[in-house]
Formats: sequence, structure tokens, C-alpha cells
Amino acid sequence: MSDEILELTKIKEKIYTIRGVQVMLDSDIAKLYGVEVRVLNQAVKRK
Repeated sequence: MSDEILELTKIKEKIYTIRGVQVMLDSDIAKLYGVEVRVLNQAVKRK
């Protein structure tokens, strides 16, 4: 259970608030899913 809390804490540290909107950098999301940024961006464009 403590491992889950550590993971959530790490994710929460990657969330930034810019002009009142919560955002994550594509590089942080790519690391979270274990893919390259290029691959992540291609998947987003396809959707």
C-alpha cells in the first residue's frame, strides 16, 4: 500500500498549475507510460 502512495505522490509532483489549469508535460506522461515522447504525441494526434 505504501508503494501506491509513493507512486501517487510522484505523479502529483508532475502536475503543474498554469493560469488556473492543471497540466502535465508530455515528457512526464511518456515516462509514466514507458514510451517515447514522439510515440505519445503520435497517439494523441491520431485520436
